[in-house]
Amino acid sequence: MSGRTISRATTNTGSPTRGTVFRETMFGTLRLDDEDRTRRVRLDLTVSADRILRLLSTTEARATGRIRIAGWADDPYAEGELEISPLARRRIRYRITFTTEGRRLTLDGWKSVTPRSPVASMTVLPYTLHEDGERIGTGTLRFPLGTQLLPFLASFRFPRQEEPDAFLAPRWCGEPGRTEVWYTTVTDPATGSGLWLHHELTAPADGSEPYAHGWAAVFPKDGPVRHARFGPAKWTPDDSGFSADGVAVRPGRLYGAAEGGALRWDLTEHPTGEPLFTFPRWSWYRPLLPAAQMLPAARATYDGTFTRDDTTLTLTAAPGASARIYGHGNARRWAWLHADLGGGDVLEIVAAVSMRPGLRRLPPLVFLRLRRQGRTWPRRPERPAAGWAGAGRFRAGIALPTWTVTGSTGLRRIRVEVTQRADRTLALDYTDPDGRHATCHNSERADAHVLLERWWFGGWRTEAEWTLEGTAHAEVGTR
Repeated sequence: MSGRTISRATTNTGSPTRGTVFRETMFGTLRLDDEDRTRRVRLDLTVSADRILRLLSTTEARATGRIRIAGWADDPYAEGELEISPLARRRIRYRITFTTEGRRLTLDGWKSVTPRSPVASMTVLPYTLHEDGERIGTGTLRFPLGTQLLPFLASFRFPRQEEPDAFLAPRWCGEPGRTEVWYTTVTDPATGSGLWLHHELTAPADGSEPYAHGWAAVFPKDGPVRHARFGPAKWTPDDSGFSADGVAVRPGRLYGAAEGGALRWDLTEHPTGEPLFTFPRWSWYRPLLPAAQMLPAARATYDGTFTRDDTTLTLTAAPGASARIYGHGNARRWAWLHADLGGGDVLEIVAAVSMRPGLRRLPPLVFLRLRRQGRTWPRRPERPAAGWAGAGRFRAGIALPTWTVTGSTGLRRIRVEVTQRADRTLALDYTDPDGRHATCHNSERADAHVLLERWWFGGWRTEAEWTLEGTAHAEVGTR
């Protein structure tokens, strides 16, 4: 069984079906073969399947989350798969892969379901820890019914399943004055390097021939940022994604070269999160706004190679995401953040001032989507930008090197502070379909602090807090 090959479920008519998402927390111990002591372990997982769980058959599911082993490991990007077959095979198998001290390890075990001991067999997980196929330790995890049963039951969701690949097809239908973007950002956990792949179709406003172009950039942990452009090249429609000048974005794969091969890449993409609409869903299908942005998969992992001159990065389960933009051109000012918060949680922000008359005098409109514990907040993407009857909009302070977003809705409020250090930031020129120019300042090694609070008995209390050092992906655009 492999979580990378699980197919997306759809009906015969192409309409999305319902999947299953839930969260599970287990505690236990680990004893490494070369140690004479026992270490405490905590495993937090978000499990997602492409269909409703079927107890009488076998359901394959993906798992992402965080594993903590006292004094040895703390990986918020653990991932793997579950085989949920409590009656057909009388087991629930877990295979979770994580990284510690540069080593890639796999936790493999299963709950052996038996009617003689239904509670114990469904809550006790004996496992073996492997490295390169060799056993290096054993342990046991337990699901504590007293403290975790209610959160576990309350976490179940049955979201619509949508095929990420369907969102890669070009939106452009021949109209002048449009731009369309496919972009991917990745963090290599082994080296700390950040990667940025930008693929763009531009249809000039004067009706001249559309062209494809873009660039690649690498942000090493030590050393200067390196980037290279490809194109412009003739645009050839490709129903599966982007393809021009030997560069392609296809379902599950990105490859190409820039500047005569100075930068080269060949990556496979494995979506681990469902599509996320940063802007209202209708704005992607009905382009009434100046532009719209969405993520075919809010979280993904990447394997493959990225070569800079004579140095090659080999990526293994590197976290990142791919996104799409379609609109009339770039904003007057904008800020963007993609933050993988670990444990399956992700934050996406776009704050922008439009170029349209009237809108350009407004403060930045904020679109913020926090996917946490299987839920997306705020419920409606319009809420941060529009507020209620014009009041209560989220606010953005767009500047460099630090920019902020703050706002509240319902019983929650959030504050996000992003810092793009000058030595980790790349400035590039953007050309709009009407020929005007903008400058983006992009960092794939930005820092971010996110504070989520909840109103509780007359005061604000911290609900969650995240600090990202060099793993946030961010951008500020100016004219």
